[in-house]
Amino acid sequence: MNKIEVLKYLHSINKEVEELSIKVWDNPEISEQEIKSANLFRKILKSHDFNITEVDGMPNAFYAEYGSGSPVIAVLGEYDALPDLSQRLDTKFNPAVKNGPGHGCGHNLLGGAALGAALAIRKYLEEAKISGTVRFYGCPEEETLVGKVKMIKAGAFDGCDLALSWHPMSVNSAIKEAYLSNNSIKFKFDGISAHAAASPESGRSALDAVELMNVGANYLREHVIDKARIHYTITNAGGAPNIIPKEAESWYFVRAPHRNDVQDITKRLFKIAEGAALMTETKVEGRVIGGCYELLPNNVLFELTHKNMVEIEPPKYTDEEMKFAKTIQETLEPAMVEGEVKKFMSVDRDRKLYMHQDILEKEKIDAIEISGSSDSGDVSWIMPMNLFITACWPLGVANHSWQATALSGSSIGLKGMMYAAEVLAGMMYDLLNEPELVKSAKDEFNKRTKNAKYVSPLK
Repeated sequence: MNKIEVLKYLHSINKEVEELSIKVWDNPEISEQEIKSANLFRKILKSHDFNITEVDGMPNAFYAEYGSGSPVIAVLGEYDALPDLSQRLDTKFNPAVKNGPGHGCGHNLLGGAALGAALAIRKYLEEAKISGTVRFYGCPEEETLVGKVKMIKAGAFDGCDLALSWHPMSVNSAIKEAYLSNNSIKFKFDGISAHAAASPESGRSALDAVELMNVGANYLREHVIDKARIHYTITNAGGAPNIIPKEAESWYFVRAPHRNDVQDITKRLFKIAEGAALMTETKVEGRVIGGCYELLPNNVLFELTHKNMVEIEPPKYTDEEMKFAKTIQETLEPAMVEGEVKKFMSVDRDRKLYMHQDILEKEKIDAIEISGSSDSGDVSWIMPMNLFITACWPLGVANHSWQATALSGSSIGLKGMMYAAEVLAGMMYDLLNEPELVKSAKDEFNKRTKNAKYVSPLK
């Protein structure tokens, strides 16, 4: 089999891959609850003779392996949904389940493409009888940013040479840099309860401490780097207002482009918490409950990704699909749409600017800012890893929106998914047949991490 024949085989199984993706979309499960989704993937992989290895302590995490020898290539799959993003296949806001979960980040597509590529390369390894191993990774809990961090700590990625990854978005492009490193921290304050009217002098309010900490965090925001983010919620604010709250808790995310920036800001946030406790004569316990790294670039894999994206034709859309995309796009703020159109498309092109249908030129890639966080970044710090995105929804649509949920269950999303599967399969074919690519990617990784080793954010 040559690469064209591998892609033809992938086309022949696209119905199986698409049906899986829609089943996951129809049955969204949030982080730590992805039982049905994980089992759907396991069932298909077993039917294609993959060996399944479970991950200790994580019932919804596994990897499925086929082949033998090097290189061992990991393909990252995800399948967790988001709370409160339930949505039908509709061009207006229309939840399938009120306040229910939905695939507003397209993880049903993300996992589907990884699966399709793994099945295609499994067929290639069977027929070519060459050295090489493909591993599909079933990764839960990405939306809480700890799934792959836990899997790394459990040794699930041991023995891999490289990892391949992608994500649904509104543009077709290889990515050089992405993700903000993150720490997730809970601060629990303990005070003294008392009657708020009869004896307020006897009480020490834990809620006051939470509020004063937030004031301090607001001032800290003025004195951190521009791309840092500090955001929070109050998870426990006390009970009845006539009782001074003995206990209160806040939950903070600290994000920044690099792990050492996150660590430095986290230390300062702990000092603010201690100051709030001193001011209110309460006690505070701060606990880092998770964290993740930014993506470590790998130019060798970036170039290989871009090459395959150019070689493999991106999707074309029917008039009906373009109408669906346009109607969805009309629910967005016009400025958001126009901003993306100007960034990623030429004004002298076809005026049907709803969908990105080309491959983004290298000189425009810096315009893409993926300012969220992902535990995939941690994988890039233990082995060479790539990242690319494909257009699974119209320009202007944001992740974590009802529009993204609707499109993740549409034929538009499925086309973006199958294009991603082709790119992943094409990359694996090249890596299996060009050992120098694997060596070069690993050499670059070793050079980048020589003085910056991975340290798990989990204790």
